[in-house]
Amino acid sequence: MRLRLGIDIACRAAHQASLADERGEFAWSGHRFRTTATDLERLWALLPAGTDPAMVTVIMEPTRNAWVPLAAWFRRRGAAVVMVPPERSADLRAYYSKHTKSDRLDSRILARLPLLHPEGLHTEEGLGPGDPLRRAVKLRSTLVRRRTATLARLDALLEILGPEWHAALGGDLANKTPLKFLAAGYACPHTVQRLGRARLARFLHRHSRGTWTEAKAEEPLAAAAATLQLWETDLEYPDLADDIAIEARLALAITQEVKELDERIAVLFARADPDGILRSVPGIGPILGAQILGRLGDPNRFTSLAGVRAFSGLVPRLDSSGVNGHHNGLTKAGDACLREALFMAAEHARRADPSLAAKYHRLMVTEGKHHNSALCHIATTLLTRIAACWRRGEHYTLHDPDGRPIDAPQARTIIAERYTIPADLRAARRTTHPHHSKSSGTGRRRKESQRAPSTGPSTAHATTPPA
Repeated sequence: MRLRLGIDIACRAAHQASLADERGEFAWSGHRFRTTATDLERLWALLPAGTDPAMVTVIMEPTRNAWVPLAAWFRRRGAAVVMVPPERSADLRAYYSKHTKSDRLDSRILARLPLLHPEGLHTEEGLGPGDPLRRAVKLRSTLVRRRTATLARLDALLEILGPEWHAALGGDLANKTPLKFLAAGYACPHTVQRLGRARLARFLHRHSRGTWTEAKAEEPLAAAAATLQLWETDLEYPDLADDIAIEARLALAITQEVKELDERIAVLFARADPDGILRSVPGIGPILGAQILGRLGDPNRFTSLAGVRAFSGLVPRLDSSGVNGHHNGLTKAGDACLREALFMAAEHARRADPSLAAKYHRLMVTEGKHHNSALCHIATTLLTRIAACWRRGEHYTLHDPDGRPIDAPQARTIIAERYTIPADLRAARRTTHPHHSKSSGTGRRRKESQRAPSTGPSTAHATTPPA
């Protein structure tokens, strides 16, 4: 007889478990336990005597990361572990009881879920956040976003000093040389002038490894002089330089962490993909390949390629009733970090694979899609091909429009000859979506309401003010 163990997981309080048979009859419910070996052994001892572990299914919600050690413990005992999306169990809970919400009820709902929604159960085989590659690529994506936000704040602080500073620092704050310059407190114009041309040139030459020559030192000096002329004594230069130095040091520290994380990800990715299947996909390098594989998991765990696409969230929502039906935007129900990697990989893959370039060309030119919309289509196709190659254990192969295998230089030649997007069309597709309708809302600049006061002159031409 099959048994279903529903567990309502708590992050700080005790979990609650309920045990039901295949008919939905409860053997017991509301057992409290914590994530300790002693409590788990006591819980396992509550199963009926002689129970085959293979006949036990543990059903849980992925509550933060508290489910990971529980899933690993029950899998070691031989039980099957099923993870249920929280929104699905919440909908069933609302149907089950509209006026009650308790941990005991949640565990009972999870134990009876196979009876209410059997097609929604999928066995969880991986460790989730416990997998080192999955965790590392997510951490890297988070660090990159933090660095981007830090550089944006740094750019905004430099605007206070004046526009000359961006040109003086090369216009690329992600470069280590301007970051080290700012981290040293040299955003103060008085400090720059006290350094002088010779010492400033040595500093820039050393930290840029000879890329910035002695003539480059003239630009920070000119920027410092322009700032002093602009602000004179109205600005507290040392305080602003300290704030800029803090942001620059944060950017340098995050950059170093990302570099060390890339080295660890490369080792984990080589171990996870020893045959180099993802590395054979055009447009996917070690970083994007590791991010796709780490967040997707083993593609063999999906029953079909449609399941892989649905997991990514890169499929449109369907709204159908009777004879009417239409597709809305993307579901975005999957992993955001996976979609991010697929979107970036699609931009590179369409430049290297003629078949993807042909589809991108058709979407942009014939169907009038926006650039981002076309890339989402390419990302979905690319994910399907990656999963198919992984399931077959084959490398990705480039083909010409007639289906003959080709190499990378031949592919680029075909794309340049047949599938180049005109520059004016590309600019139009990148800025304005052709299917977006004009906004019908009332705004401060454009008021469609008849009773709204006018924001400008009543005529098309400006009137001449009286003398």
